[in-house]
Amino acid sequence: MKQIAVIGSGTMGNGIAHVFAQNGFKVNLIDISDKALEKALATITKNLDRLLAKEKIDQATKEATLANLTTFTEMGKGVANADLVVEAATENVELKLNIFKQLSELTPPNCILASNTSSISITKIAAVTNRPDKVIGMHFMNPVPIMKLVEIIRGYNTTDAVTGTIMELSRTLGKTPVEVNDYPGFVANRILMPMINEAIYSLYEGVAGVEEIDTVMKLGMAHPMGPLQLADFIGLDVCLSILDVLYKGFGNPKYAPCPLLVNMVEAGHKGVKSGSGFYDWSHGTKELVVATSFK
Repeated sequence: MKQIAVIGSGTMGNGIAHVFAQNGFKVNLIDISDKALEKALATITKNLDRLLAKEKIDQATKEATLANLTTFTEMGKGVANADLVVEAATENVELKLNIFKQLSELTPPNCILASNTSSISITKIAAVTNRPDKVIGMHFMNPVPIMKLVEIIRGYNTTDAVTGTIMELSRTLGKTPVEVNDYPGFVANRILMPMINEAIYSLYEGVAGVEEIDTVMKLGMAHPMGPLQLADFIGLDVCLSILDVLYKGFGNPKYAPCPLLVNMVEAGHKGVKSGSGFYDWSHGTKELVVATSFK
């Protein structure tokens, strides 16, 4: 594989593009607006500068990485010669299905189509394409340039050959791939989201406050950050979306999202991205303040 296309230039998309480009792949980064792409390139440059300052890379690597990146606002042009497309658009079923329908017509027949979805069925996504055997999940962890894990999700029709190719490709990126089967939430979010949801229930029911809950999990379970702070980083809207997928997929009430989470998302409190969630992020992460109103 030589030519990679990444659809979506947000937090996950620019991180995925960064990692491929830094490892010598030519990457077409695709989004609907020039402004979004400019922001993505600025983020990638900033992250490369951070690695340079820590002596994790040299100046030549930084320059080569940026030279490997090309941006597009037209999907057709961006994927026309792709060997692999990694979709990293918003976690919305209809949006992803629409993208994969288009990719069927716009990409070369042998192109592998991957989704960075954190919970949506790969089998369902594959069903709208003309090559379900070549559709697979590549669920990177955030921040992509730092985190080693990639969940490799096999759809019902994904072939052994495609799975093997993507597993080996992930290793080429310096990642540790883990193969999982296609069921709601896969492994990472099937375990993580109920924990986050239970932490929110603990707050909702008045068992303890935000800092207390996060401190228990950090000091008692050696988590690098508490579940409520992590939820803010992930995005409360994303957490809600994943819990909905789990709840609908399994029909089990244990996955039902906490009413407090639902209310916060509906009120626009989505975590870091909106400036407020369980913590107040309006002054940046260095001035972390616990939000005070939870009803």
